[in-house]
Amino acid sequence: MDVLEKVKAAGIIGAGGAGFPTHVKLNSAPEYLIVNGAECEPLLRVDQQLGAMYADALLETLETLRAECGAKTAIYALKEKYHDAVDALGASIGKYPKIEIKMLRNTYPAGDEQVLVYETIGRVVPEGGIPIAVGAVVLNVETLYNISRALSGSPVTEKFVTVGGAVRSPSTVKFPIGISIREAIDYCGGSTALDFAIIDGGPMMGKLTKPESPITKTTKGLLVLPKNHPWVAAKGRDMAKMLNMARISCCHCMLCTEVCPRNLLGHKLHPDKMMRLASYNTTAEKDISATEAFLCCECALCELGCVMGLQPWKLHQELKRRLGGLGIKNPHRDAPEAASKFREFKLYPVQKLIRRVGVTVYDVPAPFRGAYDGVVKLVTLPLKQSLGAPSKPCVKEGGLVSKGELVADIPEGALGSRLHSPIDGRVLRLDEKSITIETAQE
Repeated sequence: MDVLEKVKAAGIIGAGGAGFPTHVKLNSAPEYLIVNGAECEPLLRVDQQLGAMYADALLETLETLRAECGAKTAIYALKEKYHDAVDALGASIGKYPKIEIKMLRNTYPAGDEQVLVYETIGRVVPEGGIPIAVGAVVLNVETLYNISRALSGSPVTEKFVTVGGAVRSPSTVKFPIGISIREAIDYCGGSTALDFAIIDGGPMMGKLTKPESPITKTTKGLLVLPKNHPWVAAKGRDMAKMLNMARISCCHCMLCTEVCPRNLLGHKLHPDKMMRLASYNTTAEKDISATEAFLCCECALCELGCVMGLQPWKLHQELKRRLGGLGIKNPHRDAPEAASKFREFKLYPVQKLIRRVGVTVYDVPAPFRGAYDGVVKLVTLPLKQSLGAPSKPCVKEGGLVSKGELVADIPEGALGSRLHSPIDGRVLRLDEKSITIETAQE
């Protein structure tokens, strides 16, 4: 079985973000293979710790992939402040002459893949495009770790997750996929707040979630905050209220556009004019349309740029949903020759972001505690954990399964990924959305 087949068989997808199936991404001929170790969301610690713990295995796997894809160069990009990872990678890099280490500044969103491509190889990905358009493929650090295990036959059944914020013991833990978020938080001492909210992901791009939701292949962090925290209120603000606030308080200062990372790369996205278009049905310019929303990466930095706390990214998110529902696709395909000449002066420091979001008190270490050793009674595996079609179950209710056994496959001819059981057990429930497996009784 070749490398790509092993990656496909293991059910590997992007370990953060949208979860693009990795075997499809690697089935190209990139000039550059880039590892995204930026981990730019505050309070997340997974990728930097993996880089420190498994440096040689990661670099060896990266060289294997580079040779397999025919890339001329592989680049491992991470922030210079991740000293343990920098030291560990630096100690091993001499064995791999075709791999480079690229140090990044502590800015947000350094981990946006289009920003990362520009920072590493100086090329601007076209509007609405993906990195391969400029000869690059980008992989997450944990994705690379999962590939290293897949090469020896191990499928993805566990997930590294940082549990932070208002918890008694902020930690990074390797959890079985499918256990509940509540179990993960309890394993880290539980919340220090009586009434709390949970963000799945980092504070910027993460989404509010429920304790009963399961950990999936894309769960990167769980941020617990008191329910009355201002950032929780902002996350939960609905579109009607946000637009009403915009009509009352938007002063057309353009600061949201000034900090927009895609605008700074030369893309024609203007959050200030989009807000005007939605709030007042005018932009004072004829060349602005609602389809600009498709260019937004939803990093939420425009919200921090706004002195009134408005949320252009949320408007873009809603417009993309509505336009997509009408069958309208992104028409913007310009290929900027260069980024803004002022970009270097407008990069947003992460420490400033942490203060603005109001999570300074939670910016503490979250050391790796190893694999979860709590009692697992059952796991719930959503059939849709990646971009593309939901996985197709290949087990039946009542059937026995072993840890690592295939329980859902990629539908014929579809984009998707495979699912494997994280435990020995019995299929308790099976429906159109998920598979629930209970631990086998001894």
